[in-house]
Amino acid sequence: MWKDDKVLLVCRGKPPRAGQWSIPGGAQELGETHRQTAIREVREEAGIEIEPTGLVDVIDFIEKDDAGRVLYHYTLVDWAAEWRDGDAEPRDDVAAVRWVHPDALDDYDIWSETKRVIRRSVAERGSPG
Repeated sequence: MWKDDKVLLVCRGKPPRAGQWSIPGGAQELGETHRQTAIREVREEAGIEIEPTGLVDVIDFIEKDDAGRVLYHYTLVDWAAEWRDGDAEPRDDVAAVRWVHPDALDDYDIWSETKRVIRRSVAERGSPG
């Protein structure tokens, strides 16, 4: 989610990534398209309205315990989007929100795949960072 040259980050308030920064997102509801999911999740987690502009990537996130058993398996569908309205504020299962310039991503505890997706979105968008 872009506003000018900054991307929206949310700090997760619940497992599996509690305390870590990421881009907004969550579970798809029955009958909902993944585009509709992106719009709804950003509204629920940050209170803003967005306009999706294109699919950036699809990633499998699989977390296992020490014995190799799968704890979590999510398929992440990452959309690029532009901010349209509202002031970002933490909602739902989010502890904090922040608009961040891509050059500052390394200052945050962010999964390497999330950084890669953001940088790919920067390149596809043609904005600095």
